[in-house]
Amino acid sequence: MTAPAAGPRRHPIPLLVRWAPAVLWAALIFTLSSIAGLPAPPGGLTDKHAHFITYGVFCALIVWGLTDRSPRRTTWSMAVGAVVLAALYGASDEWHQSFVPGREVSALDLAADTGGAALAAVGLRAWAIIRARR
Repeated sequence: MTAPAAGPRRHPIPLLVRWAPAVLWAALIFTLSSIAGLPAPPGGLTDKHAHFITYGVFCALIVWGLTDRSPRRTTWSMAVGAVVLAALYGASDEWHQSFVPGREVSALDLAADTGGAALAAVGLRAWAIIRARR
């Protein structure tokens, strides 16, 4: 009896390609943080909603890089690491805003950043667990 044929072999994605989406997203965050008179988010969203969503996406992109573009392989340590990276970037972004006229540092913004990242990381880890059981 022969072993069942394995699926196509997955080759590792180059580091630059894996991390490009997260780096580009971080650059977008930095650029938006540099604008003094940034308009309010559309659709009745508050500034905190925008932070929550933005850093949720950022954390998902960090997981994308950590898992070689396969979020279903997310482990708890990867999820925690992604949240820490996103929160540290959020803290550095708040510090950056302290130098932009018309912008201010806000602990609540950082809390929204971290909360969005944490929800995204837990969601991706939950998805990985569900996918592994199928």
